[in-house]
Amino acid sequence: MEIRPSTMDEAVAAVKELAAGGTPVRPVGAGSRATWGGRDPDGAVALHTGALDRIVEHNPGDFTAVLQAGVPLAAAQEHFARAGQMLAVDPPTFPGPMPSGPERAGGTIGGLLATADSGPARHRFGGMRDLVIGVEVLLSDGTVARAGGKVIKNVAGYDLSKLYTGSYGTLGLVTEVAVRLHPLPGPTATVLGSSDDPHVLAGAALALAKQPLEALCLDIGWPAEGPGRLLLRFAGRTAADRARRIGLAGLDDVHVEEDDEGLWNAQRAAQRDPDGPVLKVPHKPADLGDVLATARSHGLAAVSRAALGLTWVRGGSREIFPRATVLDGAAGVADPWPPADAGALALMRRVKARMDPARIFRPGTFVGGI
Repeated sequence: MEIRPSTMDEAVAAVKELAAGGTPVRPVGAGSRATWGGRDPDGAVALHTGALDRIVEHNPGDFTAVLQAGVPLAAAQEHFARAGQMLAVDPPTFPGPMPSGPERAGGTIGGLLATADSGPARHRFGGMRDLVIGVEVLLSDGTVARAGGKVIKNVAGYDLSKLYTGSYGTLGLVTEVAVRLHPLPGPTATVLGSSDDPHVLAGAALALAKQPLEALCLDIGWPAEGPGRLLLRFAGRTAADRARRIGLAGLDDVHVEEDDEGLWNAQRAAQRDPDGPVLKVPHKPADLGDVLATARSHGLAAVSRAALGLTWVRGGSREIFPRATVLDGAAGVADPWPPADAGALALMRRVKARMDPARIFRPGTFVGGI
């Protein structure tokens, strides 16, 4: 069963009715990450936010915007670009931080928040949790709750808007998101180098990560066999000159590419696999070489945000990477989550009970069966 509210009043009425009957609810945006997270219970109703698609506010002078959850990322980027701005996220289905048309899909703002999806620009700008400054959420009792605000500021206490980032729709229906924006980056250039030794490649990346380079992206592409490559991207009028000044000691085939969008499209695409699971592996940046070596020993390809301790491995299982989260292909996985610390799990259960007392939002699908 599906429900497609076209207004907030309709969404509130739908949630109240579903809660009264104890019916599980699965929030849906564009459905581009539909295989992520645990299996929803039988009889779960898909509650679509696609018609909640207004850009409520855009304040170019403050570099902020407020968007309804159903706004497509591509449409938002196209709108912001008219003011020379962008929402600095570039998930794999949206090729690059430079928007150039609504045909470039990236899901919806709500789906991006719910899954905390990201791309190579995370190196410079952080993830979605670093860009969200406020949310509006429809809770299971029909209450419309708000957290955060519409301006960028530092306040005491924990910002609850960040709690919903990566919550996979388990705490309520996010209906509106306030975000901080950044200027469009301008021309880009990438310096590359290669090596078939994972530790040499990782060592070069970590050395770069310690330098104050103000790079846009720092990635490693690691195929199932053959040499991998390091990619360091700069933006701005001097991007090409800055890239040429970078030395990549110990790496082969070091060169600069100014027409570099295809390189980064490939990096994003490597975070997806239409034919099987993708493992999102968190690790210490210093352990990157070992992670790449493990992937190679099992014949698996990977892509890494080298300075951030995040690697996506195509194929494999948690027997190989115990701390991994299973992404694409997870619809066939009973439990895509890694084990959680007992204390953290107890806290998450309390949060779930507080935010979703009716326990209708994707029950049993999050970490530890929450």
